[in-house]
Amino acid sequence: MKHKVSAVLAAGAATAAAAIALGSPPSAVAIPSVPGAPPSGPCALRGISDDVAESAETPAGFSRSSGTVEALTLFIDFPDARATMSPRDRFAEFFPAATDYFRTSSYGRLTYHPRPLLRWIRMSRPLAAYGIQRGAGFDPASDGGYHALSREVVRAVDPLVDFRDYDVINIIATPNAGPPATRTVLSVTFSGGDMGLRTADGVPFRNASFIWSRQTGASAFRVLNHENAHSFGLPDLYFTDGRDAPPPAGHWDPMDEDWGPSNDFVGWHKWKLGWLSADQVHCVPHRGTPGEHTLTPVSARGGTKIVVIPTSPHTALVAEARTRGLLDPTVCRPGILIYRVATHVPSGRGPLRIVDATPHSGGCYRDNKYVDPELTDATFRPGDTYTDRTTGAAVTVLTENPDGTYRVRVTPARA
Repeated sequence: MKHKVSAVLAAGAATAAAAIALGSPPSAVAIPSVPGAPPSGPCALRGISDDVAESAETPAGFSRSSGTVEALTLFIDFPDARATMSPRDRFAEFFPAATDYFRTSSYGRLTYHPRPLLRWIRMSRPLAAYGIQRGAGFDPASDGGYHALSREVVRAVDPLVDFRDYDVINIIATPNAGPPATRTVLSVTFSGGDMGLRTADGVPFRNASFIWSRQTGASAFRVLNHENAHSFGLPDLYFTDGRDAPPPAGHWDPMDEDWGPSNDFVGWHKWKLGWLSADQVHCVPHRGTPGEHTLTPVSARGGTKIVVIPTSPHTALVAEARTRGLLDPTVCRPGILIYRVATHVPSGRGPLRIVDATPHSGGCYRDNKYVDPELTDATFRPGDTYTDRTTGAAVTVLTENPDGTYRVRVTPARA
């Protein structure tokens, strides 16, 4: 008798406990102190609420991103691109590395369980019949595209799995299907709302990442971390509209560059994902007083991670310390990273942009062709000040302390 493969989901994140006052009086705000709680308070900026975005709170429909995440992981091939390796070997290209990455980046606050169905699911038609190309959509009215592909996958595995047991879905194609990633990147995620396809278990098919070909470099598995992060609500930081422009975030976050050597998420994303507790976020709202803050590097556990300075209802400056670490091996100029967050700017249009402390320098890391070098020395060093000319918000790096932390002085935006 056929049976369904179940995965036990962990209980949801704990509710808020005692409030903790942040910032320098009279700027202090009281917000929940436990990780896993959505960001709140005057620095938790609202914005786009129906798609991936930099809005502090992720809307309903996306996957949980802290606690335990169960990932149904499936493998597909095609009549004209039959798998030439076992699904177990294809699985090993991503795991346990992707799981370890999430555990390290989240400081242990995300436990990611990939649940593989170790068999190749043969699609009924040749790959070209589905019209899979960059930008292909999920259209229920179409006989091709990702809806048609997903419909076949669901039909094949519905008798075997209970979709209610999973938070995200990974559909990993045999690497010989489609062009190599060095020519065209096809990997894509459909996340958030109902996409018009339901399973026999009565739940919508969503938060699904399709992984194609192979990326290159020492941590090529991170394409899966990038795609799953869309299911957690994070936007693309690279430009998706074809414009010829320098990267907005470069190698400081895998939502921009996820090829080549590893890179960690910025602190704003870690707050949005529930990986920071409130006492690790200092909020400096309008009409606050200038104050000093000690920042612990993003790569280290504990300590204050970000200072957020709202500059409008939908924009903020964020400061964090970045030094070389397990997920940041390319950091060649340790210091304070400053960036602009815009919660009303769509994914792929530059919703997060790094402020370059050394513009037109050519960067300090040029050892990997998949790392755009210009922003690699973007950090501010002791003695440097950045001032936003429009709002007057400012960050001065005071000291680099013997314990690896940094002391900064922050001036809030003018009211």
